Amino acid sequence: MRADIVIVGGGVIGSSIAFHLRFLDPGVSVCVVERDPTYRTASSALSASSIRQQFSTPVNIAMSRYGMDFLKSLDQHLSVEGSVPSIGLVERGYLYLATAQGREILRQNHELQRACGVDVAFLERAELAQTLPWLCTEDLAAGSLGLSAEGWFDGYSLLQAFRLKARALGAEYLSAEVSGFRFTAAGVSAVQLSNGHEISCARVVNAAGPQARSVARMAGIDLPVYPDPHSIFVFECETPPPECPLIIDPTGLYVRPEGRYFLAGAPHESGSPSEQQTLAVDNDAFESEVWPILAARVPAFESIRLRSAWAGFYEMNTFDHNAILGATPQVPNFVLANGFSGHGMQHSPAAGRGIAEYLLYGEFRSIDLRALGYERFTRNEPLRELNII
Repeated sequence: MRADIVIVGGGVIGSSIAFHLRFLDPGVSVCVVERDPTYRTASSALSASSIRQQFSTPVNIAMSRYGMDFLKSLDQHLSVEGSVPSIGLVERGYLYLATAQGREILRQNHELQRACGVDVAFLERAELAQTLPWLCTEDLAAGSLGLSAEGWFDGYSLLQAFRLKARALGAEYLSAEVSGFRFTAAGVSAVQLSNGHEISCARVVNAAGPQARSVARMAGIDLPVYPDPHSIFVFECETPPPECPLIIDPTGLYVRPEGRYFLAGAPHESGSPSEQQTLAVDNDAFESEVWPILAARVPAFESIRLRSAWAGFYEMNTFDHNAILGATPQVPNFVLANGFSGHGMQHSPAAGRGIAEYLLYGEFRSIDLRALGYERFTRNEPLRELNII
């Protein structure tokens, strides 16, 4: 078997790349290798699926702006035989909260965001209390509220829409697991599969999500990307706060509406990175961490009922919490699309477009993604993202 480009990983990133490749060049042959076509444990299927403009780096803001435009025009991009995918996009905004200690960083981020064209309001404590009277603001100094182009959606439906459209355009999906690569002096010449078969190719894209590190190791590349488990809790509230945005508490906890329910995630903890992580719900975290913070921030959340929970992996880039996009100097035809650190779902349209352009034209054209290149590792120049959820 042969393909011009083999994509390792058929989640939302890999499928977005496959779609954009075939959309931009119907003559390029694309094979997507996905080890689990059910996507039962895929990060794409287990994401909280939100999109925001409120980042601290211009490149992430640009990717989110592109992503929101894409999500709002799926009829132009991902329709198949007249059927338009429905992802349930809710545009209600993010609300970042800060104590006195974090106020200056929030202000600096706000100024950068405004300079990049983000529709966001900086609210002092009194304005917060007036705008959202159901919010406890006693310990707060300020907040940053997205006024448009932020919200949440059904990530699994977006994944399936990318996959369906990519296949409709001629991309091939293969259910198999990659076991290694065959090399020539020019780089990777074939992708080896655990079933004993292989796919000859000109280039390979690593879009393996939480398994990106092990796939990169097969190519002799040390990638600082690890599976990072996080739990998402679903609860209902007797008297839900009206018009609730997605709230980012100063502790790092987030909460947002989901129909008649709410989703909440515990504050992120930076433990020792390990490839050996278990995908299991941290049930104790709800009682010990999540609920106390929820009730302190929104008094209505004192009376809630936990309905369900699930766990998923972030593909955490421990170097600087930002995506890694582009080729590596060690193996120039081995291209990375990894390390999104929780931003993968919202940045999948921009990443897919960018990597497709990079593969086809040798450069990023629609969005300048050079800041996310692998070269920053060799220079030891991290591109820090301060707004981590």
